[in-house]
Amino acid sequence: MIERHAKAKLLQSLNEFPVVGLVGPRQVGKTTLAREVAEAFPGAVLLDLERPSDLAKLHAPEQYLEQHAGRLVIVDEVQNLPGLFPLLRALVDADRRPGRFLLLGSASPAVVQGGAESLAGRIEFQELGPFRADELPLQDHAALWIRGGFPNSFLAPSERASFRWREAFIQTYLERDLPALGVRVPPAQLRRFWEMLAHVHGGLWNGNTLAMALGVSGPTVRHYLDILQDSFIVRQLQPIHANLGKRLIKSPKVYLRDSGLVHALLRLDGLEAVLGHPIAGHSWEGWVIEQVLGLLPTTWRAGFFRTTAGAELDLVLERPNAAPIALEIKRSSAPTASKGFWSGLKDLGARGYLLCPSQERYPLGDNAEVLPVTRLGELFQTP
Repeated sequence: MIERHAKAKLLQSLNEFPVVGLVGPRQVGKTTLAREVAEAFPGAVLLDLERPSDLAKLHAPEQYLEQHAGRLVIVDEVQNLPGLFPLLRALVDADRRPGRFLLLGSASPAVVQGGAESLAGRIEFQELGPFRADELPLQDHAALWIRGGFPNSFLAPSERASFRWREAFIQTYLERDLPALGVRVPPAQLRRFWEMLAHVHGGLWNGNTLAMALGVSGPTVRHYLDILQDSFIVRQLQPIHANLGKRLIKSPKVYLRDSGLVHALLRLDGLEAVLGHPIAGHSWEGWVIEQVLGLLPTTWRAGFFRTTAGAELDLVLERPNAAPIALEIKRSSAPTASKGFWSGLKDLGARGYLLCPSQERYPLGDNAEVLPVTRLGELFQTP
């Protein structure tokens, strides 16, 4: 069993809030984590709303939940019963003790919007993603990059088994999971779009180009992107809008959040296949970005920086009352910083780091260092 760092944070939230929402893509281990957390709450009740028998228990939800008023009630796949949120608000208002409800969901709009609107001030959301590097031994990091962090993919007995699981996951997500979330897009069309995103992974969003390739309108292709973002498959990294009097790039960069899915969509079934493909650098960049953002304190913001004059920073971390931290990501053990990196540091007044698979941290120049990816946590200890 791999210990998830989210467990401690989830327990803390349940000790502070009456309702906690745990969201994330399917198959990342939300139910497994909820069962572990339930051990700290004697008599906890778990309802899986994909099971007809559990859904039937909520035919008269007020009576059922009042019967278990003294217990933690865990509701899995809560997006299947969005009408539950107003009732939870009423129950919580009558008894605001912490640790009453833990809601698990795979769809951001249904869970986050519904919960945020109906349970404002009563709920805190936590996100559980695939396995992260800081949850695994160093020797497993290469496999984590190639296979991705979905537990069934990462823990598969062979590269072939891992690749086949990811293929099946993609197919099931398109044909069953997204339609169940109310998505009315033909699976074949959405798969083509998904594959196109894999080819431009880490690039600037160009909706017009993708719309022309798919034969649809610009708003339609934007809708496709929003679907994948809302279901935790895609990340849109927004540009930092610094007031510099310079022309800034305004389009977001788009990444598939799990590197294993990038490789599966491109039919790259192992390390050698990935290293021999042009996507290798951007794939590794996206993987590192996910590791950084998984550690990001809640008071920090992240984006990227690029100007038409050539200044470019892969990731910028803005923090309260301090200069930003700027990152350039290199898949080289002996990295060199680009001219655009130095220009970006000067423009933002940022402290810079080159993140790479080296073994040693060392100074790179004025206000910049090389930092091994294995030591990402040190970014957030910087004064």
